[in-house]
Amino acid sequence: MLMSNKLEFRHLRYFLTVAEELHFSKAAKKLYITQPALSRQIQQLEDYLNARLFIRDKRNVSLTKSGEYLVDEARFMFNHLEFVKETIGHITQ
Repeated sequence: MLMSNKLEFRHLRYFLTVAEELHFSKAAKKLYITQPALSRQIQQLEDYLNARLFIRDKRNVSLTKSGEYLVDEARFMFNHLEFVKETIGHITQ
């Protein structure tokens, strides 16, 4: 379970990296964390959402329907956050 039952941007960033790589070890290397730590973060996210995001077997990783949906939503959130940051930058000038 997530600490204090909070979703953090880190969980979504890790999720998106695994979704892009479709490989936990490659994603972990890209994120500069260990594969077990990455797996724990993804499990925490899945527990928080009460949904499986990936189908895993010994050789393959693929997205579930919930995972496919979350990819689009997480990208939207990060894009919107960047928009908010830019807008605030213009407001404070």
